[in-house]
Amino acid sequence: QVQLVESGGGSVQAGGSLRLSCAVSGRPASNYVMAWFRQAPGKEREFVAGIRWIGESSLYAESVKGRFTASRDNAKNTVHLQMNSPKPEGKAVYYCAAKRGIGVIRTLGQYEEWGQGAQVTVPS
Repeated sequence: QVQLVESGGGSVQAGGSLRLSCAVSGRPASNYVMAWFRQAPGKEREFVAGIRWIGESSLYAESVKGRFTASRDNAKNTVHLQMNSPKPEGKAVYYCAAKRGIGVIRTLGQYEEWGQGAQVTVPS
């Protein structure tokens, strides 16, 4: 089991950049998958990006592909979400999540551990 704490949220201008971080306490096994989800006001939580704790496999939502990058620093037990050129519709609470298993998937219910969320605002 791992605990997740997000940081780095804030306000970012459309077209700017922001990096979210997720501190992972505990010791993820090699078969963990880390992911980012977001929940906009009045909407359901949706998958943004996912990456394996060990290995190169990653997956992105079509809406962020080419603009957002998920990465990890195993030595520092940290996962990042680099957000480039965010759009106003990207205003949401961003959550870090983790699950066991090697498949990077979009299914919210398959993720077992969640952080408390970080607010991101993109003024239009």
